[in-house]
Amino acid sequence: MHISTKCSIAVHCLIFIYEYGNTTKVTSEILSLSTGINPVTIRNIFSSLKKDGIISIKFGTGGATLNCPLNEITLYRICKTIEPNFISKLIGIHTSPSLLCPIGKNINNVLDNSYQKIKNDLCESLRNITMENIITDYHYLLQNE
Repeated sequence: MHISTKCSIAVHCLIFIYEYGNTTKVTSEILSLSTGINPVTIRNIFSSLKKDGIISIKFGTGGATLNCPLNEITLYRICKTIEPNFISKLIGIHTSPSLLCPIGKNINNVLDNSYQKIKNDLCESLRNITMENIITDYHYLLQNE
């Protein structure tokens, strides 16, 4: 299964914005240093998060801030925002089985139900994890270092 690393980068950025956004101008350059990712990639992620209303970016001077409550930002929402087709990329089925083989001609239909259940379960799990949960986990880890 595959969820783009851009989703984890987006979560990293959102934690940073939450933690430091009130005291620091959070820019793609600062986040590039924190994430180890090129600022252009950060700006592309910012663009998607801004379009979805998750963050706001100050015009001119820059600086990102959260635009909605943490409990409204789910991992599903982040993944869907960053990579709209992530669900269809989760599980692949080989594309050219032999139509002359009884298994080959039916394998896609056989797997469709099972794979759809996996996708549904994953989506539900992603919907149940919010940035509020993630920030809580982050603070717990900080306190127990």
